[in-house]
This record gives sequence, structure tokens and C-alpha cells, in this order.
Amino acid sequence: MNQNVEKKVSMPGWLMFVLAISCGIIVANLYYAQTLVGPISAATGLSAAAAGLIVTITQIGYVIGLLFIVPLSDIVENRILSVGALIVVVLALLTAAFSHTAGVFLTASFMIGLGAVVAQILVPYATYLSSEQERGRVVGNVMSGLLLGIMFARPVASFVASFLNWQAIFIVSAVLVALLAIVLFAALPKRQPAPGPNYGKLIVSLGTIFKATPVLRRRALYQAALFGAFSLFWTVIPLHLAKEFDVSQQGIAWFALAGVGGAVAAPIAGRLADKGWTRLLTGMAMLIAALSFLLAFLLPSHSIAALIALTIAAIVLDMAVSGNLVLGQRAIYALGSGARGRLNGLFMSIFFLGGAVGSSVGGWAYAQGGWGLASMVGFLLPVLAFLYYLTEKRPEPNAAGN
Repeated sequence: MNQNVEKKVSMPGWLMFVLAISCGIIVANLYYAQTLVGPISAATGLSAAAAGLIVTITQIGYVIGLLFIVPLSDIVENRILSVGALIVVVLALLTAAFSHTAGVFLTASFMIGLGAVVAQILVPYATYLSSEQERGRVVGNVMSGLLLGIMFARPVASFVASFLNWQAIFIVSAVLVALLAIVLFAALPKRQPAPGPNYGKLIVSLGTIFKATPVLRRRALYQAALFGAFSLFWTVIPLHLAKEFDVSQQGIAWFALAGVGGAVAAPIAGRLADKGWTRLLTGMAMLIAALSFLLAFLLPSHSIAALIALTIAAIVLDMAVSGNLVLGQRAIYALGSGARGRLNGLFMSIFFLGGAVGSSVGGWAYAQGGWGLASMVGFLLPVLAFLYYLTEKRPEPNAAGN
């Protein structure tokens, strides 16, 4: 079945569910290590200041995959491309599980990030199978699965590590991803893109698309700032909870589970974007993200009130980031179908660079100045995004008039 044009019928519910679950399982691999920074660092010999590299290297791999693998979805049959990338993830997960040195683990982490970009092949794939009128809803629902994967990854990894060891989650995930590759190969309809440029021209065109698409640049920078704050928070918070509140690995898992509530913002944001609320919701997301850090910063450490504030901050920060992500993706998917893989690759790579910077700077800031310095850096990122947002004079041109 050739999917070179937009479908005008509703996507089957079962297929939307399969895509949402798939994205969640795949992207979770980027975050399993986030709450296991302590035990992984101890096992591989990484210092506290360098612990942020565990997350940063994975995100850098993801960015490179977004730039050099995801664009292939505009010229290569999507199902074969997706399954091939999942095989890379399985091999990398097994390598990470059985590594004993920082170099081997970080190399495996890079390859996990590189292969996990299949999630960003499946999200635009979903838009090819949906009509214009339901695109926000479809993206919101599929992205809610992806975001649940991100948010459940942290508590699941912590729970598994507390009962077994940190390596166990990588082995379990390798099995799940291998099974998923089989399911996707059997369930997904083929999508062979229309004949287009060769790979070299395709990659060169990324620069042209970036220059010629102000909506893409703006939405990517918005999300880069918010995702940088998100990555900083979730890289630092396990260290902070263990040090300041003497929270165990299971306690960190329960804390991370609270953040899962933030995923509810994704489908809601998608539906409201279909009604033309993109611009207003974007500004609200930035302010909410900034306030979440401010709330956690103001209360004294070691108190129950501070722990409650951190929990609330985790939930509302995740809501702001997940909601703004759907708003951004809906806006860029409305720009045209021929280059949707490249548009998505550019968008995701830019904001994941923001996440990599947030993780790295967060680890450094916490080592230098504790939670106070780290939270102030987290606060500044959405504030800077909001100042840039204020320069947006007119609504962004997309299908819903947002």
C-alpha cells in the first residue's frame, strides 16, 4: 500500500494503540539510566560530576539518529527502516547490560539513542494515516504513549534495580524491543514514499528546510529550552533525593511515578490545538515550567513541605513539557507531507540537543552548588523561552490557524 497522499478517513483505533505503545516502549530506553545514575556510575567508575554523561551520551546518539536516520523515512519504506533500527537497539541494550567499564557502557548508550529514533519515524507515520481534521488528536494520542514511556521508564528502572540489579532493566527491555520488532513487521501497513532525492541530497536539504521554515525554528527552540529544564530536573533529582532526603532506590521510583501524571497533558493539548489554542497554550507551558522550579527552590531542604513541593514540581513540569511538545509537532506536521520526516528529525534533534545540554549542565551545577544552583538554571531555561515567545508577533501559520 503506497501512502504518498494524506488519508481522509479516520485511523483505526487498534493501529493508533499499537503505535502509541510502540513509541512508549522504544523511547523508554533513553531514560532507564536516568534514575540509575548512582549505581551505574559506581559500577563503571564515573565521577559524580561526570554522571550526567550517562544521559547526555544517549541523547547525543538520539540527536544524530534524528538528523541522519529519520530523514530516510522520506525515501525508504518505513516498516523495514523501523525494524532495522530496533535490531540496533536490542544489540545495544544487551551490550549495556553486560558492560563493566564506562567506555563500553557509554558507547552502548550512544547506540541505544541512535536506534531509538524509530519512535520519531512512527509518529509522522501516524499522520500519513490520518486526516487533517484529526491530526492533532492522533498526534496527541500517539505522543501520550511515547510520553508515558518516558515517564514510566524512570520508576520502572528504579523498581527493577531495587529488586534485582541495574543491569536487569536493560535485559528485560532488549526482550521487549525484540518482540516489538516482530509485531510491527506483522501489523504495520507498508508505506513506500514517493521517489525523491538521493540520501546525500536529502541530508543537504535539511539546511535548506531549516532556513526556510521559521515555524520549525521557533517551535524547536521553544521545546529545546523546556526539554533542557526537564532533563536537568530528572538528571539531578535522584541525586538530590538520595543525598538530602535519604530516599532509597524504591523511594526514587515512587517519586518518579508521580511524574507520569504529566502525560495527560499530551492528548488534551492536541485537542485544544485542533481548536486553535496553540499560541496561548505555548506561553502557559513556559510559565508553568518556570514556576515549577521556583516552587521547588523556595522551600527549605529536608522538610516534608520541600518533598511535597518537589513532587508537585515534577508533575507540572512534565505536563508543561509534554503539552508543548504536542503543540510543536502539530504545528510542523501541518507544513507539508513531502518532507515530514525531515521536519520531524530537525525539530526533535534541536530540542534533544537542549535536553543533552540540560542533563550535562545539571550534573555540573549540582556538583558545584547543589539543588539551589541546579534549580536556578532550570528556572532560567523556560524564562528565556518565554522572552523569545514574546517576540512572536503573529499566530503561527498551520492548518488550524494557530
